[in-house]
Amino acid sequence: MAQAAAVAKQPRAGRRRTGAEPRRLPYLLIAPAGLLMLGFIAYPVLSVFYYSLQHYNVTKPWKNGYAGFENFTRIFTEDPLFWSTLGFSAKWVVVEVTLQLALGLVLALLVNQTFVGRGIARALVFSPWAVSGVLTTTIWMLLYNPSTGMSRYLADVGIGTYGTSVLSDTGTVFWAAVLAELWRGVPFFAILILADLQSIPKDLYEAASVDGASRLRQFFHITLPHLKDAIILSTLLRAVWEFNNVDLLYTLTGGGPAGVTTTLPLMIANTGIEGHDFGYASALTTVAFVILLFCSILYLRLSKFGGDR
Repeated sequence: MAQAAAVAKQPRAGRRRTGAEPRRLPYLLIAPAGLLMLGFIAYPVLSVFYYSLQHYNVTKPWKNGYAGFENFTRIFTEDPLFWSTLGFSAKWVVVEVTLQLALGLVLALLVNQTFVGRGIARALVFSPWAVSGVLTTTIWMLLYNPSTGMSRYLADVGIGTYGTSVLSDTGTVFWAAVLAELWRGVPFFAILILADLQSIPKDLYEAASVDGASRLRQFFHITLPHLKDAIILSTLLRAVWEFNNVDLLYTLTGGGPAGVTTTLPLMIANTGIEGHDFGYASALTTVAFVILLFCSILYLRLSKFGGDR
């Protein structure tokens, strides 16, 4: 009783401090890592915003200086290449993400079944995801080689003609690049969807089978609702990555032929690295950042990510 009375006599502020210390401890422990991440992320982002308001071309230093919104005015009113690359970027993202999602879902459903050699099949399905973009490009450039690649063997059986290069034809280069990126991107969806598939309780399928539900009805009423958040998250991440795709397209097509495979990030890279116009490239990067941010927020709001299934 005496101890209880002593505790009761302690000031309330002291008791609050004692209870608050355990709650602050996790934040204090992660503070160093958080500050480092903030520095590595915030500084480059703020630098891009700063240089977007500058004339900064290392080959023309006498013209460098504050530009205000001139770079942005040039983007929207004077640069037709911006609109064409933005249109191609949108087309590239929609086609790639849609096909990767569909094929990844099919692969995940297949390797989720029980069969002999399932472990080997999963390893083969997921292995392209471990290959870098440059190495992926090298593999597909060999496959598309008109002398030693697929076109030669197709010509041997009467499909196409000898010496045909799908990467130099404006009518085929898009789908050739799409196929190469599909090989690398489909496993990403398959991995995430398979992980979520394995978390679905088997009792739901057993109960549905007892009630006479077909496999198709089980898929639409059990599987897809449980995969909702995984699909939303994976499509959002993949859309951002495909929008920012530079390595594969740069090494496979270089943005050609005739600039028909030039995405906005590839245009930014060419403007900054080859053109040395870092001010204008920073303005383009800022516009791309705003576009991605707006589309991501809109997508999450419309899809109701994290809501009830």
